[in-house]
Amino acid sequence: MKKIEKVCIYCASSHKVDSTYFEAAGKLAAELVSNNISIVYGGGAVGLMGKVADTAMNMGGRVTGILPRFMDEVEWGHKSITRLILVDDMRERKRRMIEESDAVIALPGGTGTIEELFEVISLKRLGQYTQPIILLNTKDYYKHLIAFVNQMVHENFLRAEHLGMMTVINEPHQVMDALNNSPVWGKDAINFAAV
Repeated sequence: MKKIEKVCIYCASSHKVDSTYFEAAGKLAAELVSNNISIVYGGGAVGLMGKVADTAMNMGGRVTGILPRFMDEVEWGHKSITRLILVDDMRERKRRMIEESDAVIALPGGTGTIEELFEVISLKRLGQYTQPIILLNTKDYYKHLIAFVNQMVHENFLRAEHLGMMTVINEPHQVMDALNNSPVWGKDAINFAAV
């Protein structure tokens, strides 16, 4: 596995979520910056997105946002990050976020976060993405998703080996251990992608 220098973070833009999620997002950003890891994210200025970016920037970290132009037109983009890359659409945004990073961390989020997460999991299943995928399970947010993935295995939609595609952590301070000790995953995963 290559050295992790840039991490993609998927997370919510809602500013109405519980303060516990904001605290965890800030702590996660601080852990990454303290370990000299740059952040790549969706480019938003509010919600958990804004908290991650603001925390990292306030600590002198490097933050790259990737935002579709139509979102920038309604001023959703963060104006004070290291670099904001404008792209044509959501598909390009997702592709660039993955390409610009060495690992993925999913914080709690809504449909966009879940879509991004499952796209990268699908790519990993096919051996097209081999880097760590971490779920930050703040307040047990992902318990139903984790149960759903286990149900996929139980019902033979996934293999038991596919449970190794992601690592679940409950606290931000566990992120470096999870990034550095994620199960090795290779391009040969295509050979056991089918059930």
